[in-house]
Amino acid sequence: MILYQKEKRENAICFFALNHKRKTRRDLPQTFLYKYLAFLDFNSVKDTGEPALGFKYIAMERGPVPRALYNKRRDLETDLYTFRNVEEDKYVIIAKKEPDLGYFCDYEIEQMEQLVDKFAHRFATTEEISEASHRDILAYKRTTRNKAIDYRLNFKDDILQKNEEDLSPAEEHFLISLALNGS
Repeated sequence: MILYQKEKRENAICFFALNHKRKTRRDLPQTFLYKYLAFLDFNSVKDTGEPALGFKYIAMERGPVPRALYNKRRDLETDLYTFRNVEEDKYVIIAKKEPDLGYFCDYEIEQMEQLVDKFAHRFATTEEISEASHRDILAYKRTTRNKAIDYRLNFKDDILQKNEEDLSPAEEHFLISLALNGS
């Protein structure tokens, strides 16, 4: 269970929209947002054993996509951001105000800043960030296209089959969270 999950998700989206625009001088395309969120969640699972935001992702052709956002993108608007249609089935995300970073730990803020530093530049393309997600998110690589991505697949080995003493701290934390959540 992720405390303040709704607030964290909304503020992460706002953070990425605002900071991507500051660096590129362009609104945040939906593909960039989906990959920023996926990198944040899957890097967090790999490093800590728990996703930062806990979105459920689908392995689409251009990389992992948070199902809930994708399905609501046509009319998604909050106090912090809005999805704006710019052409047929292409959306950009506009931040309405500054995000509240008080919902995030230092690790999560650092991860978000590093993602923007890495991918938000004037000549960045959606192909570039999509290819990076294909290459760098292990769980995506291991999932059949258009199927749900299981966070467990982000670990190198099958953690359900490992001996307890062989588990990394992140793997152990992930399994404890899994058991507590009844999954």
